[in-house]
Order: sequence, then structure tokens, then C-alpha cells
Amino acid sequence: MPKKKNRPIQYLKPVFHIYCEGAKTEPNYLNGYIDKHFPTNQRLKVIKIEPTKKNTPVQLVEAAVGDKQKYPDGDVFWVVYDRESEQKYADKHHATAYNKAQRYSINLAMSNVCFEVWLLLHFQENTAPFCSYDDLKKNSILRTECKKRGFLDYDKADQSIFSVFTEEEINKARDRAKKMNELTEQSVDSSRTRPYHWNPYTDVYKLLNAIDKFAKKQK
Repeated sequence: MPKKKNRPIQYLKPVFHIYCEGAKTEPNYLNGYIDKHFPTNQRLKVIKIEPTKKNTPVQLVEAAVGDKQKYPDGDVFWVVYDRESEQKYADKHHATAYNKAQRYSINLAMSNVCFEVWLLLHFQENTAPFCSYDDLKKNSILRTECKKRGFLDYDKADQSIFSVFTEEEINKARDRAKKMNELTEQSVDSSRTRPYHWNPYTDVYKLLNAIDKFAKKQK
């Protein structure tokens, strides 16, 4: 009988899972970032923006929790969503999403009031709160700056949105986001202790930092 060969154990690479509301700005920007900074990911497929029809903070967190229970322990899970106006999602809704994410170690990248506050930080510092996406689009320089770079207008569905920004601007946005978050937290009532209470605010730079760290480990 032929001798059985001892084959090396094949360990699965950990996977970085990202859950976004909808299929517009957030995934378009993040896919652009991942393709630029981690080009081998298209072959390795270890950073994934998961397809989902879920579009509320609670639903997205629940989708991530459900998948986390099926995947290996080394996998990483991030949920990306907007605070939106209080008329759309009351604090109670965000508290449920936040508490569940904390309980199951799901990472959150929330922007208040919308993802566009993160995009705005590529162009300038910001301490102004906005009550909605429409308010930000109308009363900030986002549209003007996008037009300067060849876009007819800012469009959430534009797949090339990431190409608007330079590497230097992305790094400036990271620094501005930290500064903005600190100033916002310092200025609010001490009873309002959660990120969904703070406007303006964004965690997107933390997600990009986590992607960078994860990608380095795969090289």
C-alpha cells in the first residue's frame, strides 16, 4: 500500500467584510480606495463589500452579526451607515444598532449626518452641523469642488467619485475628521455620549485605517 503523504494544512485567509446601506456613494468610494491601495485584492478577494438589501442601521448590524456567527474567528466586520435626520431614525433606533454592534464586536463607521461630511473633509475643515444630505449638498462647497474637477454635479450614484480625490486630500480628511470629532464631542451636552448624538461626525477614517492595517498583513 502506498505511503500516505503528509500534506501541509491549508489555513484560510481572514476576510474583511463591509456592509453598506444601498449601492451608491459608500461602496463606490470604498471600492476605489481598496483597488488603489490593495490592488491584489481583486485576485485574493479578502476585502469584500457584501451584497445586501438591508438599508437601516439595525438591519445592517444584524446582517453582520448573522454572518459573523458563520465565518471563522479571524474575520473582520464593519458596518457603514449614515445617522440621517432624527425624523428618519430616532435615537432609539441608533441605540439598538450601536448596542448590538458593541455586544458582538462589530465595527461601525457612522457619519452624522451623512457620508458626504467625510467627502467634504477632503476639501476643507468643517465644524458646521447639517440637518440632512440635502442641507449639506446645498450649503457646503462639495458640489462646487466636484464641478471644478470635471463633474457636472455631485451625484451619489457616480461610480468614479473616488477619482475626485488625491492621496494628499484623503490624508488631510483623516486629520480633519479626528479634529472635527473631538471638537464636536467637546461642544455637546455631557449627557449625549454616543457618536450618533454628535453632529458633525464621521468614523470613515477609522475604516480606512483598518483596511490599510488588514491589507499589510496579507502581503
